Amino acid sequence: MALFSCGSDDTSVPSAPATPEAMYFPENGSSAWETTSVASLQWNQDKVQTLLTFLEEKNTKSFIILVDGKIVFENYFNGHNAATPWYWASAGKTLTAAVTGIAEQDGFLNINDKVSDYLGTGWTSASLEKESLITNSHLLTMTSGLNDQLGDDVSPANLQYVADAGTRWAYHNVYVKLQDVVAQATGQTWTNYFNSSLRDKIGMMGAWHQGEEDLSVYWSNTRSMARFGLLALNKGKWKQQQIVDEIYFNQMTSTSQNINKAYGYLWWLNGKESFHLPQSQMQFIGTLIPSAPTDMYMALGKNDQKIYVIPSKRMVVVRMGDAADGANFALSDFDNMLWQKINAVIQ
Repeated sequence: MALFSCGSDDTSVPSAPATPEAMYFPENGSSAWETTSVASLQWNQDKVQTLLTFLEEKNTKSFIILVDGKIVFENYFNGHNAATPWYWASAGKTLTAAVTGIAEQDGFLNINDKVSDYLGTGWTSASLEKESLITNSHLLTMTSGLNDQLGDDVSPANLQYVADAGTRWAYHNVYVKLQDVVAQATGQTWTNYFNSSLRDKIGMMGAWHQGEEDLSVYWSNTRSMARFGLLALNKGKWKQQQIVDEIYFNQMTSTSQNINKAYGYLWWLNGKESFHLPQSQMQFIGTLIPSAPTDMYMALGKNDQKIYVIPSKRMVVVRMGDAADGANFALSDFDNMLWQKINAVIQ
């Protein structure tokens, strides 16, 4: 295990504590990233090792906490290091949501348009009447009405009608069709538009790779994930450039429909009065992660890939690794346990 904190990373630059008005952004193409210390934040140093031990025991490969954009913790476990890429899994859905918003602000598409306006008819096996109900917004909000019980395959034969679009929330990989919509609308490949409109502007590294059922999965090092989290903390703004329109960003990280209050545009939302979970039509009363801040929004991926963004604390938390316990689609008991350990340090 390596701990890079309080200026102990020789590629990081120690600094004084950030004022509430100051937000640090690392330079593109540079390994330098300013740090701040547990002591300067008046956090509880005595609880730090308990947090790190818990992370290591729970199959974590990397862990970063940013405050005001500066690194407080940067930890690598089990042979992982700062250069090692790892998969985002469904945490990468938020990348698709962000780039869809960028394509809309660039004038290439409208999220309220029918998906078939861009992909043509027959992209599902639903009737043309039912298929024509499905908009880009329905893909962003997981309310396409298509059958989520048929696996990850998003070929037309596997995209079957269950309910009218907008009437049923179901966690479904059909969202990936938004990448095809963006490609058709922009006249570019998804990868090229993603790289030029988002990745390169904030200095991320990484690439899309074909995963199970031919779905695109993003891989990057942990700092690249943290860069995207920092963009999200700043409502789509990087330094002085608004990468993602702020109005769209606020919509993306707010309740997007009335079925699953804890879901925005491919982002999970804490602090809502009820929620649904992947692979279930049950409504659960209460907040997703009771021990976490109520204003937190989250990019959550299979086997505990996490970006937590907490505006009230000006904080970003990133975790990559294998499943902490059993395999899971997005949320697990690990989220609540992890936040109990984090709270012991930051409170």
